[in-house]
Amino acid sequence: QIVGKPLSKTNEKTTIYKMRIFAPDEVVAKSRFWHFLRQHKKVRKVNGEVLRLTEVSEKTPTRIKNFGIWVRYDSRAGSHNMYREYRDVTVTGAVTQCYRDMAERHRARAHPIQNMKVAGGKKAHFK
Repeated sequence: QIVGKPLSKTNEKTTIYKMRIFAPDEVVAKSRFWHFLRQHKKVRKVNGEVLRLTEVSEKTPTRIKNFGIWVRYDSRAGSHNMYREYRDVTVTGAVTQCYRDMAERHRARAHPIQNMKVAGGKKAHFK
């Protein structure tokens, strides 16, 4: 989870943005945070700062859960939205399965895949 904001030239209050980024390490997480912030809110890395970067751990990592993942990815033909369901013990494990499944079935690399929303719980709660 990354929290950041644009720099303020005056002492006015600026908007703080929080994103849940799934990445293998801190460097890639920061890079993807600035990529999405630049894409959606027009804030560049030189004009902003990271306030907090924390790794979120699973509350119950020993229990198997179902996860629904809403994904947007760019292919050669255009941008596509998808909904996928996975079964794993952690959210990060389910997202890793999603990345591998997208690479296998759709030849999508990790960079153009954007996880819009991840929900866990009973199957009836997903859609």
